[in-house]
Amino acid sequence: MASSLRLVLLCCAVLAGAAGTPPASPGPASPGPASTGPALPGTATPGTAPGAPARLDSELARAFAPRTDRFDYTRREAMIPMRDGVLLHTVIFVPRGAERAPILLTRTPYGADQRFGDTSSAHLSAVMGDHDVADELVTRDNYIRVIQDVRGKYGSEGDYVMTRPLRGPLNPTDVDHATDTYDTIEWLVHHTPESNGRVGMLGISYDGFTTLMALFHPHPALRAVVPINAMVDGWRGDDWFHNGAFRQDSLVYAHDQEATRGSTVKWWSDHYDDYDTWLAAGSAGEMARLHGLDQVGFAAKLMSHPSYDAFWQGQAIDKLLQNEPVSVPTMLVHSLWDQEDIFGNIAVYKAIKPKDPDGKVYLVIGPWFHHQERLDGFSVGPIAFGSDTAAYFRRELLKPFFDHFLKDEPLPPGLAPVTAFETGTNAWRSLASWPSGCADGCRIDHEPMFLQPGGRLGTSAAAPAVPGFDSYTADPAKPVPYLPRPVHIEDDGAHSWQTWLTSDQREVASRTDVLSYASPPLTAPLKISGEPVANIAASTTGTDGDFVFKLIDVYPEEMGRSAALGGYQLMVSADILRARYRNDPAHPAPMPSDQRQMLRLALPTANHVFLPGHRVMVQIQSSWFPLYDRNPQTYVKNIFFAKPGDYRRAVVKVFDAGPTGSFIDLPVVRR
Repeated sequence: MASSLRLVLLCCAVLAGAAGTPPASPGPASPGPASTGPALPGTATPGTAPGAPARLDSELARAFAPRTDRFDYTRREAMIPMRDGVLLHTVIFVPRGAERAPILLTRTPYGADQRFGDTSSAHLSAVMGDHDVADELVTRDNYIRVIQDVRGKYGSEGDYVMTRPLRGPLNPTDVDHATDTYDTIEWLVHHTPESNGRVGMLGISYDGFTTLMALFHPHPALRAVVPINAMVDGWRGDDWFHNGAFRQDSLVYAHDQEATRGSTVKWWSDHYDDYDTWLAAGSAGEMARLHGLDQVGFAAKLMSHPSYDAFWQGQAIDKLLQNEPVSVPTMLVHSLWDQEDIFGNIAVYKAIKPKDPDGKVYLVIGPWFHHQERLDGFSVGPIAFGSDTAAYFRRELLKPFFDHFLKDEPLPPGLAPVTAFETGTNAWRSLASWPSGCADGCRIDHEPMFLQPGGRLGTSAAAPAVPGFDSYTADPAKPVPYLPRPVHIEDDGAHSWQTWLTSDQREVASRTDVLSYASPPLTAPLKISGEPVANIAASTTGTDGDFVFKLIDVYPEEMGRSAALGGYQLMVSADILRARYRNDPAHPAPMPSDQRQMLRLALPTANHVFLPGHRVMVQIQSSWFPLYDRNPQTYVKNIFFAKPGDYRRAVVKVFDAGPTGSFIDLPVVRR
């Protein structure tokens, strides 16, 4: 053993000598480690003192600097200071080589970092993905893209308030979305050297609301805005209520938005079928209690203001904009089948267009569901349009608008003051104003179609008859579903939330608590442009009630190549009215039991042609569940807190004979 050890040591010495190191003398190994030279990262480092613990260096970089030389963009983050000292988290994407480029800004409560596609890609086109309606402008046309978290959400400091009102009676602070936008733009134009100093804003839904808020005392560098499907009036017909009927999913939204800054806590459910979930809870107020919504601020505001009081009127953007000059070119974008914010942009157009002598206000009406402008626009559900209408909007309308006002490029002659898609014929129409029906030589005649006995719909009132009405029993225990059951809107199938407004209404037409009235097959096209108005002569044995009114295009029984659409019942326009607000939305009043009342309901705007062979239909019912809360049909002060005993059946009569019967006023286009 000893001789073998000497031989090994001798060999090592020879090798060391060959490497230029003096050979060690043979003999017993000396104590302590021999020098091994500099340690490589990740290798064990010998102790430096007797008894010191062994150490293994961390492999993590102390401050890693990503190498993005091959990226076709630069990504920056900034915490932009507001006038009150609050810092707002902002993400900036600058295309590689950009010079004198316009800035496109969106302010969102949904997370600036969450708005993009493949953020690990070196290509800006992959980062933009299909998440952004401006992706082609950024990736092809040299625009700088900026997304900012609104105060109180995700990476931004400050307090979050749902759709924070303007400074004033509802907001005693010195800041709002208008001031935050102003301060953000001021910072951007001084800290983005690649920009030309011009800023455009765009956004969908809540982001459309923040875009509209920028129009109040706007920054001089703000040169164009595009609010898309914007939240404008949450009580009249956007997210929270429709004419007093509460949209129950608003509680889910308030929960998910306000439980945490980063929206990390999600609504729970104990049923697959949302119909069963909400029915089991009873009232919307009880559902709020079950989910702990006493801990978030906006839910309490919803339930404390069921009427159209000063709280809602004071933050209705269309009303507020009536007092502002039109100083920034604005393109309002409306979707005909917007399942979330179908009221807002048309209301804004009506409010500001009369004050627009210089032609700064544009309107686009497309055949889309909410936010479909950023996706493909070939169809909504089974209703196809023969082309990608959303791509047409982005390339032929949105791009020329921004290019003109942010780059000084010529405004193409095809960009009309109003560009409206005409459903039925599936064609874009260039119009001078809305509603106008056609480019020239047209007029809008308001023509009634009367509900007649036997489920008929005609252009003249039927002679007085006995009994002169149709009736049904509205039972809160068995409300009419707004989608075929099971209602599970997270599904991506045929019954999805996005496309429900185009769903076939035959599913409910066979119910005994739904009334249907249809015209004979048309022998000539019938075009409507504008708001149909339902005039419902009705009574109830209760003291309150809801009335859902639907204008429907009934397809021919056989459709040739589109066989699945044979007999299809397509909603062209529909809405709901809570009867307690029939006279005054701010001051509810009971329905006098068993007394005939006339209820007037303006439906969402339409631009539709009923083709020859099709029939015009209307349907009336008293619930749309669980989208809207159930009316107990017994007058109570606040339906959010109705008790189980308040929910009672009621017999509803709809009068359909004589000159004072029910009818729908159609905005018919005539030459």
